[in-house]
Amino acid sequence: MRNILKILIKSTTVFSITVVLFSCSNNSQKARDFLKDKNLPVGKSRDAFHIYKDSGRITSKLETSLMLDFSNRTEHPYNEFPAGIKIINFENKGLDSVTITGDYALSYAKTSISEIKGNVVVVNHTDLSRLETEELFWDQKTNYFVSETAFSLMKQNDTIYGIGFESKDDLTKHLAKKTTGKLETSEE
Repeated sequence: MRNILKILIKSTTVFSITVVLFSCSNNSQKARDFLKDKNLPVGKSRDAFHIYKDSGRITSKLETSLMLDFSNRTEHPYNEFPAGIKIINFENKGLDSVTITGDYALSYAKTSISEIKGNVVVVNHTDLSRLETEELFWDQKTNYFVSETAFSLMKQNDTIYGIGFESKDDLTKHLAKKTTGKLETSEE
């Protein structure tokens, strides 16, 4: 009787495991839909270092300690950088560069717009200008920054404080709103 019970238990276990193994399918779309419904990323990268190239020339580098990939969203796929981000853009054969850092970022794939938040600092290493703010929107298609929060823009000879800022992504040709500060001007 004991032997029959052992055989029955073993047979049931083997049958159950077989059913489980054969019922699993390798359907990645079902997995993506499940992750999408649960608002989970399809990928997670730690200590990511990404280099962008155009015609064999390095145009920018991205560094982050954590990147979450939400490219499974049909309407608005995006990447999230919850632990901060550092981007270095190179112009003029790598001689001129702009560094962008922030504590948190979202980058939307379809619109090429990024939102950077928390201790946002943009430094143009060519003219030594520096922008500091708490939130910045970056349109990568038009190479343009927009911020509606308080900012400080430091140039070699002056510092501008204000609320609301727009400029090219190298901090040239800027429009500062609600400004205060000491400015040096020249008549031409």
